[in-house]
Amino acid sequence: MTATSQEIIQSSQWHHLSIQEVTRHLDTNLETGLTSAVAAKKRERFGANELKSKPGTSPLLRFLLQFNQPLLYILLIAGAIKAFLGQWVNAGVIWGVTLINAIIGFVQESKAESAIAALASSVKTNATIIRNGQKMQVPSTELVPGDVVLLASGDKVPADLRLVQARNLQVNESALTGESIAIEKNIQLLDIDTPLAERTNMAYAGSFVTFGTGKGIVVAIGDATETGRISQLIEQGTSLKTPLTRKFDKFSRTLLYIILGIAALMFAVGLGYGYSWVEMFEAAIAFAVSAIPEGLPAVVTVTLAIGVSRMARRHAIVRKLPAVETLGSATVICSDKTGTLTENQMTVQAIYAGDQNYTVTGVGYVPQGKILLNEKPVNWDNSSALQECIKAGLLCNDSHLEKKNGQWQVVGDPTEGALIVVANKVGITRSSLEEEMPRLDVIPFESEFQYMATLHETSSFASDKKQGTIYVKGSVEAILKRCQQMLDVEGNLIPLDAETIHQEVDAMAHQGLRVLAFAKKTVPDVETLCTTSLQHADIENDLIFLGLQGMIDPPRKEAIKAVQACQEAGIQVKMITGDHAVTAQAIARSMGFNKNGEVLAFTGSQLAQMGKSELATAIEDGVVFARVAPEQKLRIVEALQSRGEVVAMTGDGVNDAPALKQADIGIAMGGAGTEVAKEASDMILTDDNFASIEAAVEEGRTVYRNLLKAIAFILPVNGGESMTILISVLLARELPILSLQVLWLNMVNSITMTVPLAFEPKSERVMQKPPRNPSEPLLSPSLLQRILAISIFNWILIFGVFEWIQQTTGNINLARTMAIQALVAGRIFYLLSISQLGSAVIASIRGIRHRINDTSAIVIGIACTVILQIIFSQWNLMNSLFSTAPLNLNQWLICLLIGLPMVIVSALVNRFDPLD
Repeated sequence: MTATSQEIIQSSQWHHLSIQEVTRHLDTNLETGLTSAVAAKKRERFGANELKSKPGTSPLLRFLLQFNQPLLYILLIAGAIKAFLGQWVNAGVIWGVTLINAIIGFVQESKAESAIAALASSVKTNATIIRNGQKMQVPSTELVPGDVVLLASGDKVPADLRLVQARNLQVNESALTGESIAIEKNIQLLDIDTPLAERTNMAYAGSFVTFGTGKGIVVAIGDATETGRISQLIEQGTSLKTPLTRKFDKFSRTLLYIILGIAALMFAVGLGYGYSWVEMFEAAIAFAVSAIPEGLPAVVTVTLAIGVSRMARRHAIVRKLPAVETLGSATVICSDKTGTLTENQMTVQAIYAGDQNYTVTGVGYVPQGKILLNEKPVNWDNSSALQECIKAGLLCNDSHLEKKNGQWQVVGDPTEGALIVVANKVGITRSSLEEEMPRLDVIPFESEFQYMATLHETSSFASDKKQGTIYVKGSVEAILKRCQQMLDVEGNLIPLDAETIHQEVDAMAHQGLRVLAFAKKTVPDVETLCTTSLQHADIENDLIFLGLQGMIDPPRKEAIKAVQACQEAGIQVKMITGDHAVTAQAIARSMGFNKNGEVLAFTGSQLAQMGKSELATAIEDGVVFARVAPEQKLRIVEALQSRGEVVAMTGDGVNDAPALKQADIGIAMGGAGTEVAKEASDMILTDDNFASIEAAVEEGRTVYRNLLKAIAFILPVNGGESMTILISVLLARELPILSLQVLWLNMVNSITMTVPLAFEPKSERVMQKPPRNPSEPLLSPSLLQRILAISIFNWILIFGVFEWIQQTTGNINLARTMAIQALVAGRIFYLLSISQLGSAVIASIRGIRHRINDTSAIVIGIACTVILQIIFSQWNLMNSLFSTAPLNLNQWLICLLIGLPMVIVSALVNRFDPLD
């Protein structure tokens, strides 16, 4: 291959070269293709026809990364110091805590990766090519530049092709361009600056052939394709941290600095009091261990994992755990239209024939519904014009319906499928109709003429002359200029009323309907047509206008409710689509989209002409963005993020991938989505339905609320413990609680009691509140006040019980054990006060009806806590390991009664800072 050829490949200007130039540059032959020897050499040079993916992180490295948390650094260092001092049991327990955290995080992350890997796995595409002069099928990965590929209806285009032959070829390029309608292809030379979406002599990798046949030369493979170019845009996208990870990292670093500073102060003060450095190391480590919420990372991981599981049951698979919470904090959802907000099934909804307006019921390709006139079923016998209009749509048609796996599907063009369905709804089938009127010839749809025509035999005469009928369908402009007459409702010929027809077209267009016009022409003698074939000249004039059919890809009913729910929850919903602006705006209006009562729409060309500030304003105020390019989708997301919005972006095509990567949470479609889009996303919808996004937002908000409950439950214990140890050192008193006992409380006891909060069901008000302020810290002022108030009560409880029991019994182990058990009793009452179980109990006491959701996890958690605490103090092995002492029944009751005032403290706090 010459240097010039290589430059052309890199510049992707193949649409501007003639077929002869393409074959010369790629050294190939249209009839015989490449030889096996030449193909092998090219494969060595260009590699396999596949997108190069980044190597995955090894399991060992993923496990080690679980330790990369600031709060765990202190535990690892504390364990090392304990080991250095020869206290191997203590060191083992501390290291065990960090190991448990790492295992939990690793297992949950591995489960998420396995789920997405199973979803993404698919069978490799085969391609039909000409090689060594013979037609053969090979895996698409073996294609090389210069291969001659044959295309047929239903094929997936295996590489970027310069078309050299196209017979009625139509290709759906929605994955690349966002255009939902299949593009008719040809082999004509194009200008060098022709946009990608208008390169009709090219077929791009990842698109699908919906109709016809073709032949093309492979001009680009793998990363050199247009799909590959967009995948490189993905790598350039900024990898943003989620709001939760940002807040948690900031909280962890702040807490780390505070703990180290106070521990150093304690160490210095203790040495000043005359304590040995070993004793002060024990005190400093006890303080550090008490201040670190060791169980919090595990609880956060488990809470997010439960959110993942709940979302999966609601058709959303989450690839990255923090994405669960991110979706719950979303302030803007940018949604694709086709298939996500709509059914992705064209449906005829309106018909104009014989100066009558008809409506059609039923949605999608299921042939069930009725045609109504003034909301009543039509009298079919008195509707000749309507009959002819529907017959025209059914006969002038090259597609067909079939049922696969219980679902009706269109084989061919979706628009033609809609025409078949509306005919079937009134009992007309093409097979029966074509028996009466067999097709003799066809003029396929061509963009140059904007119509399709078919010739049908209608009857025979004694003179052996065949009478025929020509049916034509196409754009309104193309049909009307060829008509002079039209049918009235009874089928009589009347003069064409073009003005009224154009008014009907405008009315349908404003409803977002795609309008097709239909006409016919009677041929008294088919033999008068040239060799019984249909020519463009035969339909140049004298057509009889039959009517209009308006169709649309209808909105999903559940998506309409979901959009309304999101907007009521303060979440902006924006439609980003490759479709026409008028259609998109009409659908958005019908679904209830609005921003301050308006449905502003902008096109990609309008956005391209805007400056940075003007663009940011337009994107903030706009609701619909139509005909946007991949780079513009990326700019939309970036502009919203620059204004502090938390952006969720949905998409299914290759062209969506860069924006999915840049968004705070990218949501790909599991059914219609491309592998590139899935790889760039954080979450995948298995049912491709916007309603599942609303459900996921609901679950995400519930997860965040449960996380706040977990934080509000765990941190006050750490606060009470650390205050107890700090004040004891400063007052030169015995430590009321030891480091190992702290670890028991912070890991075993905390996890047992906190994990049930992760199972808390959703609140009925969860979608009635506005999104959280993205800049709000993890620990808000009200939450800090709650933590401080409960911490002080816990400190009073621990310190008071310890001092009282030690002074009255002189048994320090008993004093520490009773202090711990009193603390746990108080924690049980506190847990009830912030859970839905406690709310339901209080409401029932007050005589208020309160629906009790599933709170079994709380009951199980409390039961496990009681059993573990009994083991903690009553088992000899635990006594020797944790320096505890067994309690009698009176002592157990004392601990329970001392913890009871927590109910009053918690009730006061809940009045100022309700967590629900």
